[in-house]
Amino acid sequence: MIILITGASHTGKTALAQKLLEKYKYPYLSIDHLKMGLIRSGNTELNPTSDDTLLTEYLWKIVREMIKTAVENNQNLIVEGCYIPSDWRTGFTEEYLGDIICICLVMTEKYIRNHFDDIKKYENVIERRLYDDCTQEELLKDNAYYYKNFGTDCVIIDETYNFELNI
Repeated sequence: MIILITGASHTGKTALAQKLLEKYKYPYLSIDHLKMGLIRSGNTELNPTSDDTLLTEYLWKIVREMIKTAVENNQNLIVEGCYIPSDWRTGFTEEYLGDIICICLVMTEKYIRNHFDDIKKYENVIERRLYDDCTQEELLKDNAYYYKNFGTDCVIIDETYNFELNI
């Protein structure tokens, strides 16, 4: 089973991946770690502030083929990050799609407005952010984008942040 976890910044992708790792003992790949490894090793001209579209295009080609390899070897894997394109299915044939689920975490406007202080409070619960200027307006815009583009893959966070995945 391959579990893709995506969504806007601060939605809890890494925290969910960590919970799933602990519960199911599936390894997980952080696309951010892959990005920084490729950047720091000089294997790309991209940098951490490069356009998200360019980063997604570059990173997804690599991640997609890693997913295919895991499926072919009947291995479980959790992949988390914002660099999963909304058309992720197009890179896989039906034989692969049966082993992949995608979860896109989306916070509603109401949740963001009512819980912004909590969102900021927990932003470093798993990984430390070296630089973060997250604003409420940015969160609103980014979550609206993911909701519009990921549709049925979305898990909506509206009243409380309490999400469990049972596979």
